[in-house]
Amino acid sequence: MTTHEERLDPVGHHPAGGREWAGLAVLALPALLASLELTVTHLALPAIGRDLSASSTELLWIVDVYAFLLAGSLITMGAWGDRIGRRRLLLIGAAAYGAASVLAAYAAGAPALIAARALMGVAGSTLMPSTLSLTATMFRDPRQRTVAVGIIVASVSAGTAIGPLVGGWLLERYWWGSVFLLGVPVMACLLLAGPLLLPEHRDPSTGRMDAVSALSSLAAVLPVVYGLKRIAADGPDPISVLAVLAGGVMAVLFVRRQRGLADPFVDPRLFADRAFSTSAGTLALGIFVLWGSNYAVAQYLQLVHGLSPLDAGLWTAPSAAGVIAGSILAPRIVRRVRPAAVIGAGLAVSAVGYGMLTQVSEPGGLGLLVSGAVVVSAGLGPMMALATDMVVAAAPRERAGAAAAISSTAPQLGGALGIAVLGSVITAVYRGEMSESVPPGVPAAVAAAARDNLGAAVSAAGTLPGRLGAETLDLAREAFTHGFHLTATISAVLMGGAAVLVTVLLGRAVAGRTSRVR
Repeated sequence: MTTHEERLDPVGHHPAGGREWAGLAVLALPALLASLELTVTHLALPAIGRDLSASSTELLWIVDVYAFLLAGSLITMGAWGDRIGRRRLLLIGAAAYGAASVLAAYAAGAPALIAARALMGVAGSTLMPSTLSLTATMFRDPRQRTVAVGIIVASVSAGTAIGPLVGGWLLERYWWGSVFLLGVPVMACLLLAGPLLLPEHRDPSTGRMDAVSALSSLAAVLPVVYGLKRIAADGPDPISVLAVLAGGVMAVLFVRRQRGLADPFVDPRLFADRAFSTSAGTLALGIFVLWGSNYAVAQYLQLVHGLSPLDAGLWTAPSAAGVIAGSILAPRIVRRVRPAAVIGAGLAVSAVGYGMLTQVSEPGGLGLLVSGAVVVSAGLGPMMALATDMVVAAAPRERAGAAAAISSTAPQLGGALGIAVLGSVITAVYRGEMSESVPPGVPAAVAAAARDNLGAAVSAAGTLPGRLGAETLDLAREAFTHGFHLTATISAVLMGGAAVLVTVLLGRAVAGRTSRVR
C-alpha cells in the first residue's frame, strides 16, 4: 500500500488527483477559445463588412480593439486575481465574456460591434492569467505541473488548428454572428464546472488595487501594440514610432513605481531570477519569429498561391499540430533531459525549419512551405510549454497571477513586434525590387499601386491586359518571395543563436537554483 509520505513529491507536495485533472480539462476550454476566437473573427470579416456596411477602418478596429485591450489588461488582471482570488476572477471574466459575445453576435452596426469586441478584450484578459495561475496552484508537483502547462499550451494551439474548420462550417450555414456565439457554451461550461472542480486561492496579505499602476500598465502596453500594428500595416511613420516610444516611457515609469510599492503589481525582483527573465525573454523571442513568419506565410498562401482565406487557414493548420505535439512531448522528455537542453534543441529544430522556408519557390512550393512551417512549430512547441512553466514556477505562490500575466504579455508584445519588424522587412525588399521591375507600358497609377505591396499588385494586375497583367503579377510575386526568404533567413539565424544562448544561460540559472535549494 502506498503511504502518505510515499505519495509526496521530493519537496513535500501532494501529487494531483482526479479532481485536479478534471479541473485542468475545464481550464483547457478558455485556453482553446482564446486562439479560436481570433481565427474565426478574421474569417467572418467579409460577411460583417457586407451586412453592416462597415468601412475598412471599422473592420480593422473590429479585430484590433480586441487585441489591444486584451494585451493591455493582462498585467492588471493577473494582479487582481492575486487579490480577489484566481477562480473568482476567472468566473467573473467568463460571465462577462459570454455576455459580450452575445452583444457582438447581435450587434446592429459596426460601432456597436467594436464596443462589444472591446468588452470581449477586457473580459478575455482574465482568462489566461487565471488559467495558468490556477494550473500552478492545482499542480504543485513539478513534473505534473509541467505536463499540465503543456496541455494548456497545446489547447491554445488546438484552437488555431480547428478555428478555420469551425468558422468555415458556421459561416457556410449561419450568419456571421454565429462565430461570436461559440464562446457562450464554452463560458457556460466554465461557470457550471468551475466552482465544483477548481480551487480558490488568493494572497490574503495583499492590499487594495493600485489604480495608478493599473492605468500605467495599460498606458505602457496599449501604445506599443498600437504602434507595432500600425507599422506592420503601413510601415513606420511618426505616429507609430511616437506611440512605441510613449509606451516605452510609460513602461519605465510603471517599473519605477513597482519598486517603490510595498505591494506591487509585478515584483521587479522576479526579473533578477535568471530562470524567470531568460524564460520570459525566450517566450517573447520565440513568438516574435513565430507570429512574424505566420503572418508572412498567410500572405504567401493567399497572394502568391492565390488561395482563399479559408483554404489558406486549412493549409496552416498542420503547423498548429506541430506546436501541440511539441508541447505535449516536452514534459516527458524533460524527465530524462535538462529543460535548458530541450528548449535549446527545440530552437535549433525551428532554425532548421526556417532554413527550409528559405528554399520555398514557385511552382510547387506549397509542400515545402507546409513542411517547413510544421518543423518550425514542432521546435517551438517545447519552448512554449517549458518556458511558460518556468515563468509561472519561478514566482512565489501568492504572486502566481502576476507571473502568469507576464507569461501571457511577453508573447503578445513579442508577436506584435515580430509582425511589425518581419513584415516591414518583406515590404522593404518588395518595394526595393518593384521600384525597377514594373514592365514598360503599365500606366503610372497602376504601376504606383503595384510598387506599394503585393495585395495592391494583385488587384492592379487584374486591370491590365492578359500578358502585361501576368508579367506584372509574376514580378510582384517574385519580389514578395525574395522578402519572404530574407525573413526566414533572419528567423533561422535568431533561432540558431538563441538555441546556444538559452542553453547556456538557462542551464546555469536552473543549476544555480538547484544548488540554492540543496
